[in-house]
Amino acid sequence: MQNFHPNGNCPIRDVLSRLGDKWSMLVLITLSANGTMRFSDIHKTIADVSQRMLTVTLRTLEADGLVERKVYAEVPPRVEYCLTERGTSLIPHIEGLVTWALQQMTGIMESRNAASGS
Repeated sequence: MQNFHPNGNCPIRDVLSRLGDKWSMLVLITLSANGTMRFSDIHKTIADVSQRMLTVTLRTLEADGLVERKVYAEVPPRVEYCLTERGTSLIPHIEGLVTWALQQMTGIMESRNAASGS
């Protein structure tokens, strides 16, 4: 039996806790679909994320080596984001999850409604 203990180094818990938030996968998919983007363009694409949460999410993804942030010494400064090689290697797995979710959403909603008695 394989154990997944909360203490120590559990890669599954660690990665899922970072990618399982509300915005990380959306940011990664957005960068994958559009290539290099400026902050404002990412924000427009994911309209319901606040600027603060987008900033936090991008910093987290950058710290994990999934997103690269490039600052240009211009006035005003220009900042662009793109996927790193590691981030690009994650995309097929996220796309698999997205495809599964799209295929299963109707059934999932029916099950939720049945469970809630609606």
